[in-house]
Amino acid sequence: MPVLSVIVPFYNVEKYVGPCLDSVTAQMMTDLEVICVDDGSSDGGPDLVLARQADDPRISLVRQRNQGVGRARNVGVSRALGRYLAFVDGDDTVPRDAFRRLVSSLESTGSDLACGNVMRLHNNLLVPSWAHRQAFAKPMEATHITRHPLLIRDRMLWNKVYRRSFWDRLGLSFPERMYEDQPVAMAAHVGARSVDVLARVVYHWRQRDEPGTSITQRCLEPGNLRDRLLSVLETSALLERGAPKLKPDFDRDTLDIDMAVAVEAVAAMGPAPDPELIDLIVRYLDGVSREAWHSIPFEHRLQVHLLHRRRLDELADAFDQARAGRLQPRISATGVVRKRWYGHHPWLPADLSEVSDELGLVARLVSLEWRDGVLTGVGRAAVGRFDMAELRRLRVRVWMRERKTGDVVRLSAAEATPTWESVEQEDGVPVAEHAFPFRFAFDPAMLSPAQLARCGHWDLRVQLRGYGLKLDGRVAGPRWSPPLIPAPRRRAGVWLVPVRNHRGVWGLRLRTAQAVIGECRVDDGDLVFSGEISDVGDGDPVLRLRRKSDGEEMYFPVELAGRDFHARVPLADIDESVGTESCWEVVIDQGKPIRPLVRTRQRPVATVADRRFLVDRAEDGCLLLAER
Repeated sequence: MPVLSVIVPFYNVEKYVGPCLDSVTAQMMTDLEVICVDDGSSDGGPDLVLARQADDPRISLVRQRNQGVGRARNVGVSRALGRYLAFVDGDDTVPRDAFRRLVSSLESTGSDLACGNVMRLHNNLLVPSWAHRQAFAKPMEATHITRHPLLIRDRMLWNKVYRRSFWDRLGLSFPERMYEDQPVAMAAHVGARSVDVLARVVYHWRQRDEPGTSITQRCLEPGNLRDRLLSVLETSALLERGAPKLKPDFDRDTLDIDMAVAVEAVAAMGPAPDPELIDLIVRYLDGVSREAWHSIPFEHRLQVHLLHRRRLDELADAFDQARAGRLQPRISATGVVRKRWYGHHPWLPADLSEVSDELGLVARLVSLEWRDGVLTGVGRAAVGRFDMAELRRLRVRVWMRERKTGDVVRLSAAEATPTWESVEQEDGVPVAEHAFPFRFAFDPAMLSPAQLARCGHWDLRVQLRGYGLKLDGRVAGPRWSPPLIPAPRRRAGVWLVPVRNHRGVWGLRLRTAQAVIGECRVDDGDLVFSGEISDVGDGDPVLRLRRKSDGEEMYFPVELAGRDFHARVPLADIDESVGTESCWEVVIDQGKPIRPLVRTRQRPVATVADRRFLVDRAEDGCLLLAER
């Protein structure tokens, strides 16, 4: 009898089932059986499983006509012989030590269930799963979801090992529909006597490339939405019975995620959506607490409220307004000592209109340039996406703060009145914005010799103050949008480099430079740049591109002529983008890395073979190549 039974349901995942099984059979824990359940695949996946079964007797294959992953998992459980159960989807992978760690934890603590952290897998890049990051930040032995409520987000089945006697005692089984794992995962968390939480990553959850191939990619389809809502209702009822104190936490996440899908799906269905779907949505929302309603932003709260009240024409209108950035309600305050802020919209009742916790500074730059040696900027500061006409005038203060020391250089302070302006978004669509304009000027003479010598990083910050509000934050904006980043200037041997990081945050970086790029352009699909290096050294330098997300490196030649260097990078040869954006830092490698300072203001954007590249500056002013 094996210690662990691993159940692998699969359907038309020929591209992925091989690596999946390889990751399972390569586990450091070897006393396991692998039960593969083919849910009626029409591709070559079953043949791949059979080929691996011939080489590894721990693998077995069960075939069934296409009845869904819930049925496939139930069939797998019925055949499992192990003292412990685990589930792996056929397109995912498992780190080598995952099952050993999970089973060892259960044998050490006697808990019913052990669960661990998760990474999302996209192509070859692993990134943290947002749903698991907080709940698995630190390890906990013999805890419970009622003592660690963040586990309410741990609704997936596969990052866990279950004690088989516990599984049978609860009588767990999967509903035969999509989203079948959430009710079972939550029932296990609530029904367990104790649970072990591992901070180590135990599962790689794949984000598939092919459109429409996974359940989550088809989330707007009526049948998909119906199954999702049934699982939400089943989980909600489970929590009301077994862990009522967790219901508000569950509702907050469900309103934020599942109801956002429901709003979009219903808005797209036109004037006659399926009444059964609307009934399921209303049935769930009838049981949501007022506290949970206030946990979602005003604009989303309005749309969910309209859905709850079956006001579907108004919902479609509100959805279109929100998507176009035109849903900007007027805000006003009540109270003297402790002001409470409210948004005003004719379709939302007053008791759902408070926005006090949503008000936050959003500041961006309209222009930034050197004028007679002084860095001058114009920007706008808003209080989220609201109409602020009733605020009339607020005091706007602008300053720079050094990250390491907290030193402050004050740039401007003035009263301002909010104005409307059309702002072009990254997709080129203009959106009206109500914001307070501000201006500032930075003279490098404001920095002391000691501040220059430190070569620190200074953030640009703004504060809005008045009418009981005091909001401050960094100035940011989409990196792919204007304004251009000004060229660096030199003072007392130190380069003053205006920078904008990958999140669009503006600042000033002080640094020295062993190499300076004076020209940078795109020529016939190639990134071409040249400049001067202070010490040519003894060997031949090479150009090294390093992808920031995963450390992947590529190398290209550098031509030297005295201290002058020249490099050409064919953009079509750059490795394909991983995720929504890939960023490559450009370094000259001469036995030691030299990060060349980009002195030019040029910021080329190029499209090569349907790939879009931006030549930009990194946070320290060196050359950065981004693909989106």
